[in-house]
Amino acid sequence: MQHDSAGTLRIARTIFDAAVARAQPTGCLPAHLPAPPRNGRLILLAAGKAAGSMTALAEAHYLDSGLDPSRLIGHAVARHGYETKTRHIPMVAAGHPVPDQGSLDSAARALELAQSATADDLVLVLLSGGGSANWVAPAGSLTLAEKQAVNKALLRSGAPIGEMNIVRKRLSRIKGGRLALAAAPAPLLTLAISDVPGDEPTAIASGPTVPDPSTMADARAIVARYGLDLPPAARALIDDDASETPKPGHPAFANSEFRIIARPHDAIAAAVAAAQAAGYETIDLGPDLEGEARDVAVSHAAMALQLKAEGRRAAIVSGGELTVTLRGKGRGGPNQEYALALAVALAGAPGIVGLSGDTDGTDGGGGEATDPAGAVIDPTTLSRARALGLDPAQSLANNDSTGFFEALGDLLQTGPTLTNVNDCRVVLIDP
Repeated sequence: MQHDSAGTLRIARTIFDAAVARAQPTGCLPAHLPAPPRNGRLILLAAGKAAGSMTALAEAHYLDSGLDPSRLIGHAVARHGYETKTRHIPMVAAGHPVPDQGSLDSAARALELAQSATADDLVLVLLSGGGSANWVAPAGSLTLAEKQAVNKALLRSGAPIGEMNIVRKRLSRIKGGRLALAAAPAPLLTLAISDVPGDEPTAIASGPTVPDPSTMADARAIVARYGLDLPPAARALIDDDASETPKPGHPAFANSEFRIIARPHDAIAAAVAAAQAAGYETIDLGPDLEGEARDVAVSHAAMALQLKAEGRRAAIVSGGELTVTLRGKGRGGPNQEYALALAVALAGAPGIVGLSGDTDGTDGGGGEATDPAGAVIDPTTLSRARALGLDPAQSLANNDSTGFFEALGDLLQTGPTLTNVNDCRVVLIDP
């Protein structure tokens, strides 16, 4: 990395780290933990990338305040590499973004525990991004292999996450409010760390504890729009009105509460504050950006070049979740693809650096905990790449942003952060 950019990139990393820190359960979960039930059991069910950190905090809170361990039962599941050591609640790992046998076993156990709940018990559900893949209970005659095929088709389609979830809910016995159906009539409280644009409760982990306003007609329209090739068992569920999810006003939700305890907005606000503390004028594009990663990068590059031309020392900060439509055979993720497209669009313009990373610590990749979180770029990115014989445009065309940044040593490697509030992108302009 060119020496004069190294200091600026350190500032960009500090800004990113501030966003991640704000989303940690330690700062936001304890204040929301409910009193245990007077007589019954506290049934703790956790799923998602923050499930380990949330469960460890919650069980310590209850056990250390004197709750009899026999009255605390539950099950927690996070993606592989995101498990946390727990004292009392069993913690397992499952696949993400493509579910595996751990996803099946965990959903079955969560449903079993929920169904065992009585009116004396309290069901406490701790949700975070990734819960959709960690809790998988195929409906009808759908097999795990078929469910994985549907997931892969959805991920390849370029459909936004909200539309993916509308389809997934029709194929599940746990998503779209069905976990709340299983737990009724027990009181149920869901505490969620949001990773979705607009903090839409129905979208976080596919909304297992909230009513689902989407319809079978919506699901069928999405399948048609993206030309999804579904296995016959999935097609049968989508075509059957009996697969419909419970709607607002259903009695199962009468004793249920849903609270978001950390959201992308909070993390981006922390990043903006860190950029201001470093002396940058901030352009806050908000926490809910969606769109094709390479297109968003082009518009951010234009904005950065304009700010530079105006002589402004500025930081462009944005969150949200971008998409990649796969055209090539390479490795990557939305943050790495954004960084590569940003570098190409900036064409080595001096005084501009960028960092794009997923706050969960992994961006696309093979679903391994060791996957990069994103990548960084500086004015020398393209010249260093060409010196190594890399063609940036060709890497972009092949969706091979990981290979590109790996060769340069410019991958953002954070390891699992044990939380998830979407992406954080920082472009720093130092005229």
